[in-house]
Amino acid sequence: MKSRADAAGEVPVRRRILEAAFSAFMEQGFAKTSTLEIATRAKASKRELYAHFGSKQEILAACIAERAKRLRMPADLPEPRDRQTLTLALAAFGSNLLREISDPTVIAVFRLAIAEAVRAPDVAKALNDVGIAASRTALRELMTRSRAAGLLDGESAEMAEHFAGLLWGTQMTRLLLGVGNRPSPREITQRAEAATAALLRLYEPPAAAN
Repeated sequence: MKSRADAAGEVPVRRRILEAAFSAFMEQGFAKTSTLEIATRAKASKRELYAHFGSKQEILAACIAERAKRLRMPADLPEPRDRQTLTLALAAFGSNLLREISDPTVIAVFRLAIAEAVRAPDVAKALNDVGIAASRTALRELMTRSRAAGLLDGESAEMAEHFAGLLWGTQMTRLLLGVGNRPSPREITQRAEAATAALLRLYEPPAAAN
């Protein structure tokens, strides 16, 4: 039978540190979690910890960056060739964004970034650059291609921001405050489809309206 140390050794040290750190941050908060606590949970030495990360803030930024990758747009979205494929692409993107961001782990990441925004601005920047900005860039590119194909009539950045607003409404604020429930799979699909329909109406090209 393998010992706990042997079992831990099967997982790369960096991954163990990140998992241990995130767990500790969730339970105790960033300020109250020490690097010794993280190393102990990860079954690693402080020397190993500092070989991978220069500071506790760097560990938190890495935890956030790992989870923020989930906010990127799916790679298998259909190319918008007509209104039907555009509808499918937008609804798929919206469903993925709602599903991933409303995950309790991702909400916890947002709360951590907000809590450390003043003391460790790099943490919030990591969340924005790896997750939020990356997903918005992909969405703007989708809008740009759709506009070039004559499927939408509007500025790409404006349409991307408008679509995100239609998707979320006040839901994100409620989740961050802990006063709202995560939408069910059915609610996620309905919200994504409603946001898609609204956007297509708002930015319908003149030729399609006739």
